[in-house]
Amino acid sequence: MTGRRRTAYPRPFQFVIGTAVAGALLSGCGVLPGGSGGSGEPVTVMTWAPDQVDAADAVTMPGVPAMAKTYARWINERGGIDGRELRVITCDERDTAAGAERCARQAVDREVAAVVGSYSRHGQSAIPVLESGGIPYIGGYGASDEEFRSYLSYPVNGGQSALLAGHGRQLAGGCERVSLVRPDSLGGARMPQLLNTGLLAAQRPESTDILAPENATSYDEQAGRALKRRAGGDCVAAVLGARTETFFDSFRRLEPEGERVRISSVLGSVSQPLIDRTGGRTSPFEGAFVTGWYPDAGDARWNGMREVIREHAFGDTSIDPDDTGVQTTWIAYTVLKAVVEAIDDDTVTANKVTSALNRGTEVDTGGLTPVLRWRFKDLLGTSPYPRIVNADVTFQVVREGRLTAQKKGFVDVTEALSDARRAVG
Repeated sequence: MTGRRRTAYPRPFQFVIGTAVAGALLSGCGVLPGGSGGSGEPVTVMTWAPDQVDAADAVTMPGVPAMAKTYARWINERGGIDGRELRVITCDERDTAAGAERCARQAVDREVAAVVGSYSRHGQSAIPVLESGGIPYIGGYGASDEEFRSYLSYPVNGGQSALLAGHGRQLAGGCERVSLVRPDSLGGARMPQLLNTGLLAAQRPESTDILAPENATSYDEQAGRALKRRAGGDCVAAVLGARTETFFDSFRRLEPEGERVRISSVLGSVSQPLIDRTGGRTSPFEGAFVTGWYPDAGDARWNGMREVIREHAFGDTSIDPDDTGVQTTWIAYTVLKAVVEAIDDDTVTANKVTSALNRGTEVDTGGLTPVLRWRFKDLLGTSPYPRIVNADVTFQVVREGRLTAQKKGFVDVTEALSDARRAVG
């Protein structure tokens, strides 16, 4: 993004407004300057996500840092956070372990107050670096297990574990039997137990476990197995990340003419941008059940974020308000705002942010999540996800090419996550 505005702080701030310096790229990272002023020292944070990638199967999330920059422009034009200018450093972690570690080291070197609203699949490389520097990690997307284990991580959702536990409950309401197509990997091995907790609670049989290679270009074999086991009332769930689209391409192509098996997935494997890109109303995902973390993208509770994007993103097309990464970044910065306002000091440091979070600063996200708080007694406290404080999910369905609410409100899957832990323990 090349556009820049000078931040103008309204009264009652009587400080001299300095000229903002254009953000220079440093090791693939850019600094978003805002106006100076306010009642305290500027608050500097970092947001990272993959943008420029090399591998064909790499994930790109350019909307995440773009949303962070947009949030900073908006809040600084309103006078900053509690009178403090918000400065956002962004870093391209390139969806590699080395890139994630590099971004984390820069966060430590720059002594940021927190890493906020970021995306990385390589938490095993980044989180230990943040821990060594005492930098809190607020509201990451939830793409790595370390985000739900580190004592310096403050997640805003329940990650894939909550989605799968909730997905079993969602499918139990409309599916007699379920086939689960999941990665043949260590992470994939936990998926059936999580899904089955919801199925078994509703007296449904356990899912049929169909393993799939993570980087295949075709899933004809797995689709054939799922179709072979089909019967009236059966559903096929696929949770393969970026390869979910590839599986359902194979599945719909092999599906007998005139038949339509109900399919399903979770956010992160299926999203509104994916549905749009694959045909909208004619998408292979039409009619699919999907479990998410937040209200559907058309919910009025997202209107505030949409307005900020409209007025402050300068037409940046990388920011899709329907994208879960963008939504998570908005929520994470909402957390940061609440924490900074709770710190009664002229300076905001990583240690002060951590202390405020651990003391139980409450964060009202306007109904996008339950009220968030990270005191010890608020934590789920079960391995491998002891840091979860929000185990709520939403049930959605694809209708007319849009993800819409299948069930109003949130569904708490805390008990299901605990049951799944006992099952695998």
